[in-house]
Amino acid sequence: MRRGPSLILMLVLLAGFAVFLLYPIGLTVRGGFRSTDGTFTLHHVGMVFADPMLRAGLLNALGIAVCTTVLCGIIAIPLAVLNGRFTFPGKGLLGALLLVPLILPPFVGAIGIQRVLGRFGALNALLGQMGLVSEPIDFIGSGGFWAIVIIEALHLYPILYLNASAAVANLDPALDEAAQNLGAGGWRRLRQITLPLIRPGVFAGATIIFIWSFTELGTPLMFDFQTITPVQIFNGLKEMDQSSEPFALTVVMLVTAIGLYVLGKVVFGGRGAAMQTKASIGGSEHRLTGLPGLLATATFVFVIVVAVLPHLGVIVTSFTDVGRWYDSVWPESFTTAHYVNALGHPLAIGSIRNSLAYASGAMVIDVFLGILIGYLLVRTMVPGRGLLDALSMLPLAVPGLVMAFGYVAMSLEWPFGKEDPLEGMIDVLGADPNPVLLLVIAYAVRRMPYVVRATVAGLEQTPVELEHAALNLGASRVTAIRQIVIRLIMANLIAGGLLAFSFAMLEVSDSLILAQREEHFPITKAIYVLFERLGDGRYIASAMGVWGMALLGLTLVGASLMMGKRMGAIFRV
Repeated sequence: MRRGPSLILMLVLLAGFAVFLLYPIGLTVRGGFRSTDGTFTLHHVGMVFADPMLRAGLLNALGIAVCTTVLCGIIAIPLAVLNGRFTFPGKGLLGALLLVPLILPPFVGAIGIQRVLGRFGALNALLGQMGLVSEPIDFIGSGGFWAIVIIEALHLYPILYLNASAAVANLDPALDEAAQNLGAGGWRRLRQITLPLIRPGVFAGATIIFIWSFTELGTPLMFDFQTITPVQIFNGLKEMDQSSEPFALTVVMLVTAIGLYVLGKVVFGGRGAAMQTKASIGGSEHRLTGLPGLLATATFVFVIVVAVLPHLGVIVTSFTDVGRWYDSVWPESFTTAHYVNALGHPLAIGSIRNSLAYASGAMVIDVFLGILIGYLLVRTMVPGRGLLDALSMLPLAVPGLVMAFGYVAMSLEWPFGKEDPLEGMIDVLGADPNPVLLLVIAYAVRRMPYVVRATVAGLEQTPVELEHAALNLGASRVTAIRQIVIRLIMANLIAGGLLAFSFAMLEVSDSLILAQREEHFPITKAIYVLFERLGDGRYIASAMGVWGMALLGLTLVGASLMMGKRMGAIFRV
């Protein structure tokens, strides 16, 4: 591509990121440091740390993020090493099944975990019937802290597993063999060779998990866990045009997330020990047979069974008659009425239709922009490529809650505010809200990294000579891209687009914050509202959650088949 058009396209894309990514973040930061007379002040941020409830909320959010990340590491890293170093019965199928937890948003899984591990849930009922306990055991903890940690870890560990598995697969087996020849045992080789070398991959996955769990809004709401920063920000949303406290809370969350990410990058995210070669460990995998092979298989099966407990709880709840699963191992009676209601209830069917429209619009935007961004990054040397790459990945590092809050702030400012040129075009908190365009943009920005990374991966593996040959035969640049490049990377585009679509369908923070009126509710907001409704609300919510699980499950299987081991690169900052 000629330098002139490339530079113009680069500037247009950078301007788009400035308006829809940096501007909302900037408004949030400005609001946290602006006094009533418009001058700079640290008073609002200081009040966050002075208020005991707000301080406790921040500590709870940090505690949940740390515990969730550590628990994910305990689950994922041994499985990744086991998967990378050994072959054992059922390895291929079990490796795919490990990704199943990604198909259920943790805030929906909260319904299932309460049914299975609650004080009057199935496990306590089973232990009571067996005579092993006389009083119910509080497996998920009073107040919801440990319940949130468990449900988020069971949902997010596949992200760390994907990154760690990719890192293990790229290890040079000669290093391990050399250490073995020098007499180093298996544990010592794991501790001093394998773990240091896969550290960047582990950090990449752990970063996503930490930021995700630190800013998770839906799961604490489902457990009615109010003393946590994301929920406190959500509760202060209605006051943001009169109070700076929600802005200050959001700023503290943003600075904390970025600060801890930078600290982790310096301490843990280096390249580790340098390798002269980059070889695949696949050729040196050891076959486990007999008891060792059965133990390896059993380890994977155990993790999968535990991880799908929330899913099973949601599925069974969706078929349970209202009030017929309480202090019992199994529901007393079943029904399919909740699925009928999920497809016929005005709130349910309207939210499904809205989510399909929002997610489809976001996917189209992401695929179109992903092609442009990926092409500029891989096929050109235009100045600013590094900045464009960083901005396209920034939504993975910036908390979703911060982005959603920033979009609300943007709807209150010029040119969308009161008596401004575009008043009413996008509106969240007004008397007649119109957040549709903002929801589509928010979904697109939040999920763009998946499409960009998938596109880049495809372009890097596509010979540029084919494109040059088309140009030499007289085809225009646009024709060559459309007829040659896009066709060759179509599998990557489909995989990235499917992921963007499905994760947009099940987006939580943007949905809960930006959709304030029932007619605009996406499916996740409808699930939350129905869950809080007395009677059959949580049963219909479970049925809707099952529809979402089915959608995302099919999507992840398709994307995994198309991307293969490159799947982990999509979940990487």
